[in-house]
Amino acid sequence: MRGMLDRPEQELILVVDDAVDARQRLGALLADRYQVRLVGSEEALHAARSRPQPDLILLGWQDDYALCRGLRTDPQTRHIPLILVTGRSDAADEQLGFDLGAADYITKPVSAPIVLARVRAQLQLKAATDYLRDKSEYLELEVKRRTRDIQNLQDVTIEAMASVAVMRDNPSSRRLERIERYMTCLTAALARQQPALSESLNEERIAQLGKSAMLHVIDRLTLPDRVLLSHGEPDENDLRLLSEGVIAGRDALERAERKLGSVTNFLSDAKDIVYGQHERWDGKGYPQGLLGEQIPLSARLMALVGHFEELSCRHPYLPPISPAQAVAQISAASGTRFDPMVVLAFVEATTEFLHIAETLADDAAAVGVELQRLEDSLAESIELTLPPTP
Repeated sequence: MRGMLDRPEQELILVVDDAVDARQRLGALLADRYQVRLVGSEEALHAARSRPQPDLILLGWQDDYALCRGLRTDPQTRHIPLILVTGRSDAADEQLGFDLGAADYITKPVSAPIVLARVRAQLQLKAATDYLRDKSEYLELEVKRRTRDIQNLQDVTIEAMASVAVMRDNPSSRRLERIERYMTCLTAALARQQPALSESLNEERIAQLGKSAMLHVIDRLTLPDRVLLSHGEPDENDLRLLSEGVIAGRDALERAERKLGSVTNFLSDAKDIVYGQHERWDGKGYPQGLLGEQIPLSARLMALVGHFEELSCRHPYLPPISPAQAVAQISAASGTRFDPMVVLAFVEATTEFLHIAETLADDAAAVGVELQRLEDSLAESIELTLPPTP
């Protein structure tokens, strides 16, 4: 027995037969060319699962239907080719053997050349199959790795672009973290409420919208500080500057798409968000004055998310309103400023929104940075408007 298993470079054959003499004869035929393990039928399934696993099983078969089915259906052994060695020789028995999952069928009394030829053929076939399976698994893993790398690059790019824009008013704020979480929370609630949207708003899409929403701030890059830090109603001139900023942000994303040479979902969503987040459900927004469902869904979601962010986060120029007031204000704007369907989703997700606002709130230092930035900007604006000293 030891001599049959001491050549690890050779294939391993598991010979199963309850007749000791029969399995020893088969083992002797194979021992010069292969490693051989000899077992009875009760040990067969355990031996087939054990490491190192056999490359081929020769089963002395009588009525071992359960064993055959077990070897073929067990995830650990079903890939191992099975050759039945039996005294049954009519066509019905052969068909039954193949139906049970045998790869080949040898009738007794066995012929050494036939056994060796059949074993060699099945081992060659298994080697080819293993190669193709391993290659397929490698390619699948490589695709997953590259997809993950692309996703990581996309995430880093989004965060870098968005962070540059946020740094203009408050680099210490956790705004981008909140926005991503609000967006995914609201979109998931909408998918639950609207079965017709559940297929398009799957888990992957929801996560993508959260990432794309982080780019909502890139329109700020072109705005002067006076407009960027103003929180009152914009006058006609400021509204023109705001619209120009939105268009510039959209154009920047379009140029990125052209350089990539293809349309990517995350850039398309980001472009819709940047260009449409200031539109209103009643058509009174900017820059296009779109009405209702003319506004992309991602932008309708962002409009509510952005407004909740403004209402709920701490500012140096005014305190946040209470959660109940924020919910009431947004609910009251259903059908005018916001899509009613999106507002319903927000009402369902209110508790989670408030939890995000609390756990990711800016600390006093972050608010202080924003206050200093505001004071410096106002001082600069006043200085620029003063007449020159004689």
